[in-house]
Amino acid sequence: MSETTNKQKVAIVVLSDPKGGGDEALGRLFNALAAAYDFQVNGADVKLQFQGAGTRWLGEVIRPDHPAYALFQAVKETVAGASCGCAEVFGATESVKRSGFELISDNPVPGTTGLPSLARLLNDGYQVLTF
Repeated sequence: MSETTNKQKVAIVVLSDPKGGGDEALGRLFNALAAAYDFQVNGADVKLQFQGAGTRWLGEVIRPDHPAYALFQAVKETVAGASCGCAEVFGATESVKRSGFELISDNPVPGTTGLPSLARLLNDGYQVLTF
């Protein structure tokens, strides 16, 4: 009889704002990345996404002089992308595109270009953590 392993599925959503957020915002980003790393090295299926003002992080954390750069590089393949509608509102659309990440719009919220669907993540078996 073969052993079936149910892989843990975790979606980590970064909402903190690098503009004016100071130490707390950086701490939230760092802890989100550290959680993604922890789950990743322990074999989980991890999706890291950026929403709200957090969409601004993708333009920041790709810089080699950023304090979270090394950790971001270690989990970069887990990045699902950034909220399309949020990136528009917070002026991050171009930096997300330049960073090479997807703009997620699978939740057609009225009056927006779409946001990520948290309901879909939950329906697909992901636990959702927010930072």
